[in-house]
Amino acid sequence: MKDIGLVGVAFSGKSTLFTALTRTGGHGGQANRAVVPVPDARLGVLTEMERSRKTVHAQVAFVDVPGGTSSAQGIAKLREADALAIVVRSFGPDTSPAAELEEVRADLLLADQVIVESALERARKSARRQATEVDALEKANAALAAETPLRAGGLSTDEVHLLRALAPLTLKPEVVVANLEEGTDVPPDLPDSAVGVYASIEAETAEMDPGEARVLLDEFGVHEPGLDKVIRAGYGALDLITFLTTGEDETRAWEVRRGAKAPEAAGVIHTDLERGFIRAEVIGYDDLVAAGSMDAAKAKGLVRVEGKEYVVREGDVLHVRFAV
Repeated sequence: MKDIGLVGVAFSGKSTLFTALTRTGGHGGQANRAVVPVPDARLGVLTEMERSRKTVHAQVAFVDVPGGTSSAQGIAKLREADALAIVVRSFGPDTSPAAELEEVRADLLLADQVIVESALERARKSARRQATEVDALEKANAALAAETPLRAGGLSTDEVHLLRALAPLTLKPEVVVANLEEGTDVPPDLPDSAVGVYASIEAETAEMDPGEARVLLDEFGVHEPGLDKVIRAGYGALDLITFLTTGEDETRAWEVRRGAKAPEAAGVIHTDLERGFIRAEVIGYDDLVAAGSMDAAKAKGLVRVEGKEYVVREGDVLHVRFAV
């Protein structure tokens, strides 16, 4: 499960967005964290097809921190997140979302510069620090001084690994969320990857029955929930895909990094499965649904047997064979 930290300037509506996404209210003056299921219509289809007794969605957590980048507590909490969602106000007569985005990014750069400069000073004074660590910190410091986020600073994999202990904010994947008013779209001066959410409208339905809320939102022209948009963008930024398992006991969605091989995916389910991995029986979701059941898919020869080098794909349905 990944944590996505919400960050924005004052009055950007990030706390309203938190309510809209999580359908929970936050408490003022403290960090609020809520875990929500990742929407995935495929799970319902597989559950019914395989008559599973339980359905388990993947999960993601959203974190709303007080003060955002203006408080030490907010910065500390954001450093614990796996990705950041920068919320910019795109409503009202005086809106300037692009300027807000640059202001937040500047704050994140400054926060990183403070910790990197401090770490570099300590590293230069310590006889136990290796030259590679000093070199990585110097490279990171130079990038930040040039107002370049660390994820775009040309750092090698080893250098990124050395910096992980500092939890730099500009090394984290970023999603831009435009907080829209009714009848508007994402402003053209935001990145192409930005997503738009009608946070105020969706927050007002947070305590309603989900079915009733859906009807009301449709009347307002909100046909895709903000949660779906933000999670999809977050998965894209984090480079995650979803694979599935299904059977009589349960149908379940799992997250894994894009490019992961079958043993790594098996380890997401349980470490014993990765350690004792033998093979995986694999079928794509669409092929399984077309076959009508797992038994029918096997009878038609649609289920493949893959080994340790198989790279898991989005929507793969896996059954792992292992021995410990």
